[in-house]
Amino acid sequence: MTSLQAAPRLSLRLAPCEPRGRLLPPWRLVLSPSSCRLYTLISRQLPICNAQSYADDLLVASAQSTTTARSRLIAAEREEAKAVLSLFLRQKGLRSAVAARISNKSDGFVEHLISKLQIAYRSRYAEGRELSTPEIRDALLPYLEALLKEHGDSLVKVVENFPDPFAAERESLSYSMILTPTSSNKQKAVARVSTPTSEGALPELVLYLLDLGMDHEEIKNVVRKFPAFAYYNVDRKIKPLVELLLELGVQRSSIPGVIRKRPQLCGISLTDNLKPMMSYMENIGVNKAQWSKVICRFPAFLTYSRAKVEITVSYLTELGVSKENIGKILTRCPHLMSYSVNDNLRPTAEYFRSIGADAASLIQKCPQAFGLNVESKLKPITQFFLDREFSIEEIGIMVNRFGIIHTLSLQENLLPKYKYFLTLGYPRNELVKFPQYFGYSLELRIKPRYARMTGCGVRLILNQMLSISDTRFEEILQKKSGGF
Repeated sequence: MTSLQAAPRLSLRLAPCEPRGRLLPPWRLVLSPSSCRLYTLISRQLPICNAQSYADDLLVASAQSTTTARSRLIAAEREEAKAVLSLFLRQKGLRSAVAARISNKSDGFVEHLISKLQIAYRSRYAEGRELSTPEIRDALLPYLEALLKEHGDSLVKVVENFPDPFAAERESLSYSMILTPTSSNKQKAVARVSTPTSEGALPELVLYLLDLGMDHEEIKNVVRKFPAFAYYNVDRKIKPLVELLLELGVQRSSIPGVIRKRPQLCGISLTDNLKPMMSYMENIGVNKAQWSKVICRFPAFLTYSRAKVEITVSYLTELGVSKENIGKILTRCPHLMSYSVNDNLRPTAEYFRSIGADAASLIQKCPQAFGLNVESKLKPITQFFLDREFSIEEIGIMVNRFGIIHTLSLQENLLPKYKYFLTLGYPRNELVKFPQYFGYSLELRIKPRYARMTGCGVRLILNQMLSISDTRFEEILQKKSGGF
């Protein structure tokens, strides 16, 4: 496994002092500006003058304040790292519940990811700036890809049984950077939004969200999901996002739902990230008037880095999708942005092409199909029809005519409807001509229409029996049964 570099040594200098004669207590060292965010407490006896004592006390107080702030940032970054790990595992084909379980119980590996962030963004830590969700993803996803390439199918085992590799690093990092267990972070965060202040009132964050329309239990659930949310400043984090959402046309009543789905959105800078990303999206064709619908459907849409978006857009262009249609696809199905080009889009497109489907047309009609796993979802659907003597060419035609056919459930949709189709007396070719049959409700549409048609002694092609309106259906039955 790729080894992690140790954090740089802190630059320490002694406070000038004369006369000599008194010993410096273990914590009293002056840090150089470049190391001001990494206080390392080293026990060492050094001479110091009495005049330095007051300045030393101020330094200790400052360090304690910095430690508290840093602990909050670390808690937020830990949850972000877990979210990235869970996302990565889902992209590799694991079910959401399994990916969440692995990321939640792999504390050692999550600490390893946090250390990677501390190395990758050393200068940002020195400035005391909070990392955004896109920055965290940009640092961790390539690293996870490299680990997958190194370990292959054993990656999950590596994650779950990851050893503690940071003994040397912890000696050079501040004690304030040593993380507490996940359960402790969650408990503290939930307590923060549950416990009244010394004046007996609920915290400002809770009061604001209650006024926004969330109930107290919902707020606690958001914090359990993303503990860093409990530490967000209302005026600097929450209110600006709420105001932006209202400007974009999101209904006030819908904003709690956006926060519940993606509380991390509140932690992203509007000026540095959100607004520039929105401008870029509009330039590639996302409908500006539809932002409210896009955000309500998939709040995480705006948390992706520009680099990730450009990779996806580049691939869609390579696939043959026009710029105008790329914008329409992302407006209608923003979830597409969560799909990896190499792990989802490209393999899925290649598979659809292999069965004769037009991938460029299909991704415009049914973009959600490109988030499905080829082995576990697409191939079994294809095999279902092959087992019933449909040719690959016929299956390709069906996919081109009814793009969502591979998204349907085998057991709950395809199998029962196909069994019923066999009782109707239609030739199998009718399904090739009209695969939309599988999109209609068996109990509410197919069976009632067929019973009504046969009751009138009329025979219609499958398309005509199902696709027309009730009024037109009755008109045709009357015309054919009455001999007009």
